Amino acid sequence: MYNSKIIGLGHYVPENVVTNEELSTMMDTNDEWIQERTGIRERRWVKDSGDTTSTMGVKAAKKAIERAGIDKDDIDFIVFATLSPDMYFPGPGVQVQKALDIKTVGAIDIRNQCSGFIYGISVADQFIKTGMYKNVLVIGSELHSHGLDKTTRGRGVSVIFGDGAGAAILTREEDPSKGILSTHLHSEGEHAEELSLVAPGMGKRWVSDIIADNDPNDESYYPYMNGQFVFKNAVVRFSEVIMEGLIANKLEVDDIDMLIPHQANLRISQFIQKKFKLEDSQVFNNIQNYGNTTAASIPIALTEAWEQGKIKEGDTVVLAAFGSGFTWGSAIIKW
Repeated sequence: MYNSKIIGLGHYVPENVVTNEELSTMMDTNDEWIQERTGIRERRWVKDSGDTTSTMGVKAAKKAIERAGIDKDDIDFIVFATLSPDMYFPGPGVQVQKALDIKTVGAIDIRNQCSGFIYGISVADQFIKTGMYKNVLVIGSELHSHGLDKTTRGRGVSVIFGDGAGAAILTREEDPSKGILSTHLHSEGEHAEELSLVAPGMGKRWVSDIIADNDPNDESYYPYMNGQFVFKNAVVRFSEVIMEGLIANKLEVDDIDMLIPHQANLRISQFIQKKFKLEDSQVFNNIQNYGNTTAASIPIALTEAWEQGKIKEGDTVVLAAFGSGFTWGSAIIKW
């Protein structure tokens, strides 16, 4: 049985920067209010560029492929994590296959929102471990900005989210002490509606219902978040799944060289850092610049940390995420 390792990383964010000050012209908010609650100073929102979830994913993938030193036709499988596909169906995985002109390999889409990239890494890891595939492209990409309520009514959610994409190439590693050592995945559907978007959906409100009602006060097609409840659950599950990964690999907290948490809220990351008594050099955060890019947040942060030389060969890297579903997960990697 093989291990899998990451050999190429790439990310892409739109050029359009939206500051907290700019948001204050759209809704009743201000820079101090946003930073105090989330740590976010600015985010990227697609504007006039023609970017979509799939095209941003393609741009990130091209960088990852180049850095991996492989040809696009060396890719055996595509995994695409997103909650904001270009189309209701089909998903963006096949759009990437077409855009990159890759041979007719398999492509799947993962709908695990904030933990989507962790789930995607885990899927790719299992395929590689069994020997079914050698090189797997994993993408996390989101275009939130077109579906947010940019009024005072929606400010609790809309100030948080940004657009962007990240990608990784995973390949075989024959040394069992290197690469992805383990992944750990969980869900708790009991709390599904605490962070959700219920329409369009067969069980709630379908497109025809929304059109027929033509109700300007219908909030069912905007995301809903019970912020305090999500925060309380996130800090517990983050801690649990990080420890689960460390224990599974007989590692201690002190062995962590770099923790990259899903960029949901800087306050959550700071809470976890304090609980584990990690130094600033051991945790990477960039939510200040990009907001919460959901499935794209970990690959964007992982790419930037690697680009900045904060991840080196031999380092123990921990990825962890929690989000809608609720779903959460971690990956323990020996770089």
